[in-house]
Amino acid sequence: MKVIGLIGGMSWESSAEYYRIINQTVRNVLGGQHSAKSLMYSVDFHDIEHFQHAGQWQLAAQEMISCAKRLERGGADFIVLCTNTMHKLAADIESSVSIPLLHIADATAEKIQAAKLKRVGLLGTRFTMEQDFYKGRLEQRHGIEVLVPGEKDRDIVHRVIYDELCQGKILESSKREYLQVMKSLNDAGAEGTILGCTEIGLLIRRDDSALPIFDTTRIHAEKAVELALSDNL
Repeated sequence: MKVIGLIGGMSWESSAEYYRIINQTVRNVLGGQHSAKSLMYSVDFHDIEHFQHAGQWQLAAQEMISCAKRLERGGADFIVLCTNTMHKLAADIESSVSIPLLHIADATAEKIQAAKLKRVGLLGTRFTMEQDFYKGRLEQRHGIEVLVPGEKDRDIVHRVIYDELCQGKILESSKREYLQVMKSLNDAGAEGTILGCTEIGLLIRRDDSALPIFDTTRIHAEKAVELALSDNL
């Protein structure tokens, strides 16, 4: 079994989900007392959130590179970045270490393609919904058309992530708002919805929509186990 190196703390609410899903999946696959071999380096999200909203991405990159190097020195065989937004810095991380990074968008694209979908809606932080590092990768590398909410709905989705979900607040009123945003995307032609922030799965469940939901936290964590138990990197 390979050692999974996790960069966590963005937020710790979703990092805890990664740890739970990874270990439950290993136990389900191998049975008995089996659990995952893993290392997690967890950051202070206060600092990362400040860098994000101040546009100080180079400082954020320095922090991610430091985390990746610590995991590599600790014996990790590959890196799992437990956040969608910080995949904006995936290339910086990949160039700083000799072990591979398991990209969350690639793992998600694999599931979308397996479901034979061509057009999906994307919920996430403003950075993920508006910038090209995530939706561009899905479109250019995987041929998946990505729809994002209108500006007002993007405000709602972003606010709930930072002001509520990252702070452990799960509100029914926010769930209703998210479901309305998802309906709007479906009405615009989306065949399913990517929960493109690792906290959104705390609010929205698979059975909340008649159309497919792609929970990136679970997808990424389960793909990490698949890689850890495979013969290849």
